Amino acid sequence: MYVLSVDLLALVAIAATTAWPVPAGAWPVFGVLAGCAALHLHCSRWIERIRRDHSHLPHVDLCSIWMLAGALVLPPSLAVALVVLMYAHRWWVVGRWDASRPPHRNVFTTSMMVLATLAAGTVAGATGLREHLAGGRPSGWLDLVGLVGAGTAQWLVNTALVAIVILLTVRPRSVRDAVGSASDNLLEAGQLAMGVFVALAVAWWPGFALPMVVAAVALHRTVLIHQLELAARTDAKTGLLNAEAWHLQASLELDRTRRRPAGATVGLFMIDVDHFKDINDTHGHQIGDAVLRRIAVALNGAVRRGDAVGRFGGEEFAVLLPGVEPGEAEAIAERIRRQVHQVVADDAEGGRVDGLTVSIGIAVWPSVAEDTLEGLLAAADAALYEAKRLGRDQVQVAGRHRRVPWMPAARSEHPGD
Repeated sequence: MYVLSVDLLALVAIAATTAWPVPAGAWPVFGVLAGCAALHLHCSRWIERIRRDHSHLPHVDLCSIWMLAGALVLPPSLAVALVVLMYAHRWWVVGRWDASRPPHRNVFTTSMMVLATLAAGTVAGATGLREHLAGGRPSGWLDLVGLVGAGTAQWLVNTALVAIVILLTVRPRSVRDAVGSASDNLLEAGQLAMGVFVALAVAWWPGFALPMVVAAVALHRTVLIHQLELAARTDAKTGLLNAEAWHLQASLELDRTRRRPAGATVGLFMIDVDHFKDINDTHGHQIGDAVLRRIAVALNGAVRRGDAVGRFGGEEFAVLLPGVEPGEAEAIAERIRRQVHQVVADDAEGGRVDGLTVSIGIAVWPSVAEDTLEGLLAAADAALYEAKRLGRDQVQVAGRHRRVPWMPAARSEHPGD
């Protein structure tokens, strides 16, 4: 109902824009902006396909550069036409190859951007900015307020409409998660700033928009590199750090801690989900994956800001805790254990997975006298195995000294077999 309501509202808004006259001088500007947008999207089509392949979540699509420029310099009807043409073109060169994103999603995205563009255009018209740009004479603080206000209006409407969809479907932990990360919003602000300069350029001569195509494609490529770097560090199933990325971060943190004055500490958790094989055998691997994702959310919610949670493979997780004291480490581990108790997952046949438990092993340096990450991991692993041996669903802390070399604990749901 929400999606259809937004689509209907966009149709009503589009119909309302036909009441505004279109000056003859607006058509060349529209043609230049549409051509530049098409060239940008065509040159970056492979980049956008790769971005979609590596992320099935909403992401910044870098169309706002041209949409904000259109909202600032074009009458509402042509600004809306620019948005529709851009997203139709983007669907043709990117979206139609993606079976996981049917056409109605592109229609909804187009509807959202139509409303966001009209919001920006309303501010530009109310402050007199559009008239000043059309006359080639923008100047003064009021026009600066109009530029900032128009960009802010587009960002607010777009962010609000997307956040509502995310809250209704993905159900994130907080509203803050629904409005995007700091880097996403910085990217959006950056492209809106580029859109402002496109509008200022075409106010003097429409052809001045052409060099911005090069900047837009370069920005698109830079964003792709960052996204691929992030994908290389992330576990696909849980969104946590993968084992390699976690190991690198933990090694660097241990080295930093060892160079600090006496009293500096760093802790490690090894966490294993009890009887996880039974979940896969009873409910199937898809439900098992859903359980892992929910446990990952529980872990992130239970640790401190700045702690690093990673997936070590299978049903095993690791947590890096810089600057943690042994007593605090035990309290955090107990909080994790209680949070996992609340994890619930339903399967397609009406079954339910609940009552989940984890066993946790803790090693804190220098309370555990190990100078290498491998030694700390082995100590935490041995403590984890001890928790399993003593009945699971509990926390065990590694001793200070090892009588024999720490060895990674053998994994078995039946210790002693």
